[in-house]
Amino acid sequence: MTKTLWSPQEYSRFGDERSRPFYELLSRIPASTPRTVVDLGCASGILTVELARRWPGASVLGLDSSAELLATAPADLPANLRLEQGDIADFRADGVDLLFTNAALQWLPQHRELISGWAGQLNPGGYLAFQVPGNFGAPSHALMRQVAESPRWLSRLDGVLRGTESTDGAEGYARLAISAGLVPDAWETTYVHLLAGEDPVLRWVHGTGLRPVVSALSADEFAEFESEYAGLLRQAYPRSGEVTPFGFRRIFCVASKPEVGR
Repeated sequence: MTKTLWSPQEYSRFGDERSRPFYELLSRIPASTPRTVVDLGCASGILTVELARRWPGASVLGLDSSAELLATAPADLPANLRLEQGDIADFRADGVDLLFTNAALQWLPQHRELISGWAGQLNPGGYLAFQVPGNFGAPSHALMRQVAESPRWLSRLDGVLRGTESTDGAEGYARLAISAGLVPDAWETTYVHLLAGEDPVLRWVHGTGLRPVVSALSADEFAEFESEYAGLLRQAYPRSGEVTPFGFRRIFCVASKPEVGR
């Protein structure tokens, strides 16, 4: 599979809208004094800083596979935070009190197995908190797959894009957590973002969901793909006054590991 290339500039678009699920997830974590906190898929680390600030007595690690994103990390990181490059699929949660991951697990087909493994490795009394997109059936992604699976692009893009099986709903993750010995608090939120400007949904997916297509095609090929896809998005997401409403479903889970003997 072609390695997905990340663009810090594209990824940081709509920063306020993209960060809302992070803060919602953070607000539901009841951990008081964790000693070891890990953020898997931390990107530039700009939001991982918030974990270090909330738990100043903890040792906080941010891990991401993208050197491009890590290169844009804030220069003045808190003293209790360090950022490292690495594959989150290889991470072991031994000795971790809080394992946090925001909008990263959907990139890993094996993330359900990873969740079960991390649950066993977490310290007793620890927490696993994660958020994943639940919009793979939405027009933004369904139309992307429709174009990719057309005769023009199928030979180049077969298997490149993720389908609706990429993530589960809140109930599915609750069942997974229970089977792994955790006590879950799982929920879903649909945000309706009001996006300004021309082709805002296209600009949104440029930073995330469309990256595998960007990586798989030449610049000229991608321009052709993008033109077809953009036309379909305009029909699916018409403007309403000066903005384009864009519904985005998110799945959350904060799961605690019982203390020994409880």
